[in-house]
Amino acid sequence: MSKASLKSGTLLIAEPFLGDPNFERSVILLCNHNDEGSFGFVLNQISKINLQEIQEDELYVDMPLYIGGPVEQNTLHFIHCIPEQIEGSIPIVSDLSWSGNFEQIKSLLNLGKINEQDIRFFAGYSGWSAGQLQDEYDENAWIVTEADADFVFKTPAKNFWREILKKMGGKHKAIAHYPTDPRLN
Repeated sequence: MSKASLKSGTLLIAEPFLGDPNFERSVILLCNHNDEGSFGFVLNQISKINLQEIQEDELYVDMPLYIGGPVEQNTLHFIHCIPEQIEGSIPIVSDLSWSGNFEQIKSLLNLGKINEQDIRFFAGYSGWSAGQLQDEYDENAWIVTEADADFVFKTPAKNFWREILKKMGGKHKAIAHYPTDPRLN
């Protein structure tokens, strides 16, 4: 079986021994990958604050805020599966987009027309300079698979790393059960 390729819409799954505390047991949605660099969002690191706490405008719903990565954590980003409802959406894959008109999103949230099953918010992002992610990939630092919007939005963050590996099956299913610290076994 050949390795999946790096491209927009793939999930980067941290190997158990990645060694970078920013990405330990992380799953990153790769939103863009080209000759100039790459960026994406960590899907399974929930922050201790919610979206309401960082918004100056009134937001009537309690939406979790995820830590998208170690880069520019003072910026807000979002992915969603409703591009037809949000102007300016940028497609990642057919059923998954990022960015768009934030005023429209706040209105849809306040009206109860969208929820956590449709959109996810991130403080910061994960980024790589030209060739950096490819080098990490070639060194087997990441397991790569295709993103699935249904899985992305419906799988609890705390189980995400383990569940995506189990879904992949084979040797990945065995990795899913590997302890965080094998010395504690």
